[in-house]
Amino acid sequence: MTERHATEATPATPIDRHSLTLVGQTPIGRIPVQSVSPAVDGGLRPTKSVVNELFPLTATVFREGHDAVNATAVLTDPDGTEHHVRMHLVNPGLNHWRTEVYADRPGVWSYRVEGWSDPYGTWRHDATIKVEAGVDVELMLEEGARVLERARTEVDRSPEQDTLLTDAVTALRDTDRPVKARLAAGTGPDVVELLQAAPLRDMVSPSADHAWWVERPLALTGAWYEIFPRSEGATQDPTTGLWTSGTFTTAAERLPAIAGMGFDVVYLTPVHPIGRINRKGRNNTLDAQEHDPGSPYAIGAEEGGHDALHPELGDWDDFDAFVARAGELGLEVALDLALQAAPDHPWVTEHPEFFTTRADGTIAYAENPPKKYQDIYPLNFDNDPAAIYAEVRRVVQVWIDHGVKVFRVDNPHTKPVEFWQWLIADVAVDHPDVIWLAEAFTKPAMMHTLAKVGFQQSYTYYAWRNSAYELREYVTELAGDAATYMRPSFWPTTHDILTPYMQYGGPTAFILRAALAATLVPTYGIYTGYEHCEHVARPGAEEHVDNEKYEFKNRRWDLDGEWEGTGEAQGRRNLAPFLTRFNQIRREHPALHWLRNIHFHAADDENFLVFSKRGGGAHDGSDQDVIIVVANLDPHSTRDTHVHLDMPALGLGWHDGFVAQDLLTGDQWQWSAHNYVRLGAEGLPVHIIHARRF
Repeated sequence: MTERHATEATPATPIDRHSLTLVGQTPIGRIPVQSVSPAVDGGLRPTKSVVNELFPLTATVFREGHDAVNATAVLTDPDGTEHHVRMHLVNPGLNHWRTEVYADRPGVWSYRVEGWSDPYGTWRHDATIKVEAGVDVELMLEEGARVLERARTEVDRSPEQDTLLTDAVTALRDTDRPVKARLAAGTGPDVVELLQAAPLRDMVSPSADHAWWVERPLALTGAWYEIFPRSEGATQDPTTGLWTSGTFTTAAERLPAIAGMGFDVVYLTPVHPIGRINRKGRNNTLDAQEHDPGSPYAIGAEEGGHDALHPELGDWDDFDAFVARAGELGLEVALDLALQAAPDHPWVTEHPEFFTTRADGTIAYAENPPKKYQDIYPLNFDNDPAAIYAEVRRVVQVWIDHGVKVFRVDNPHTKPVEFWQWLIADVAVDHPDVIWLAEAFTKPAMMHTLAKVGFQQSYTYYAWRNSAYELREYVTELAGDAATYMRPSFWPTTHDILTPYMQYGGPTAFILRAALAATLVPTYGIYTGYEHCEHVARPGAEEHVDNEKYEFKNRRWDLDGEWEGTGEAQGRRNLAPFLTRFNQIRREHPALHWLRNIHFHAADDENFLVFSKRGGGAHDGSDQDVIIVVANLDPHSTRDTHVHLDMPALGLGWHDGFVAQDLLTGDQWQWSAHNYVRLGAEGLPVHIIHARRF
């Protein structure tokens, strides 16, 4: 990129344009620049990327007549320095220009496209034709000399560049030289290269500036692992059946295993005091028993609210020690931000205006028909928005001050979008490295808008996309225009979601869905217990029976080493080695770090999904890394088929061969465009292949 200091753009034609506003027109510019893309909501919202993430920047640029026109992408970094990137005409008939851009550091950037008249390009084209034809020879050579003189004096040049252009001007005017030699001096490759890198530009016409948020890599790429802290280290008295809660200290003992599997983020469900009024019992029943712990999403009790810790988990020193231990292991801590209150939350008495009062004087509890949440009061953001905005911002700061830089937001689609826009922006001013994940299983318009106003990541419909057609269609959508503002996170299950596919697909389904989540998109997540293939649902619901939201669980991680044990260990599944390998593959192969580089291939059997990722999401030369995934989506059967690869998408010719190494088994084969595969429940349901040239 060529660096230049920002200057205020001025119209190429200095005329009074006030009359345009009277008829609803916006000045178009001397060189029209249209359809700049990406332009989120027409440029009203910022485009997003992470550091070093390449993405295409396109525009339509043209002019009247036949003179040469050109286009430049101008990137303005957070310090106000401009970086000029040459654009290329990729479709002359449609005047379509394109380049790829990236930012080398985080911060608020902007970009625009400048169309401009290219006097050197015009002269070079015309002179080549006329001089060859013997038409206006001396006139054309003199015009070339004048253009190069302008290029030398009007654009900053090094001494070497100045000498190059001076020599070209001298040669163009040297009548003692042959005509073709004079022309060659002005059109030679050195001159062309110089004037492409630092051109002479006339009639520069800028588009509007588009905001561009550049964030740290974790905003795009990461592996999450969810836990209920109270379950980690929880124990049950075999005589009384009473439970002792896990603590931050016992939960920290689980961190080495989570880090050892290669996860980047440990996500904690709410850690606040839990309400006692209308507390839910096991499996979401209304008749909680004396020792039922309640749902951690029913936040608030006499011990405090969103800025407090559940006393059974420990104190602030214990929490800080947990965060510090996670950091030592390379893990970031994500905290659930659930903006709702139990009936005995301090807000209910201190800020009753935060809630909706019904006609009978009662406060309305949360509902998502047919689901009812009698233990939760939703917040009303309209009664006193200034107060509630300030209070939530204060709460968020409490956790940031204790080392939390990642928030998983519970049901953000039930709060005003403008609130999230304000909150995320206000936090970003002082803490630009904070990341927000939206748990918004809702209509697409809301999901997309939450991303546009600031959420870096979003849960998705992945759990319900099971066929090859559904996955191709959905991921193609996510990797298209939506990728400029929304980053998907794929979760096979959550503490709320257990689809029929996972209930009845057995271990094959668990291996397959984790493998696809880890490779289709850059960010994915696992809910603890996935290693054990926890698949039994509450009757009539797509969620776990004996749901951890309402009770403790002791998963006996100490038994995981006993593959063929007896007693409690007998029949236990342990998919931790698979998760470890998936994450290791992700770390070793940069092609899997990006979203926009996915390409789907064909298979004869409709139960097979075939896709590749070729590194190219970064500008660092990693485009040689090629991963191919072949998956049999039928968890019950072993199937064979032929896959048909689009070889150019792999960076290969149609008749090339390559070494296909399965990164799960270590097996390797010689592959070409058409290959036989057999996958399924008898062995593994998926190949994750590293493609290497012979």
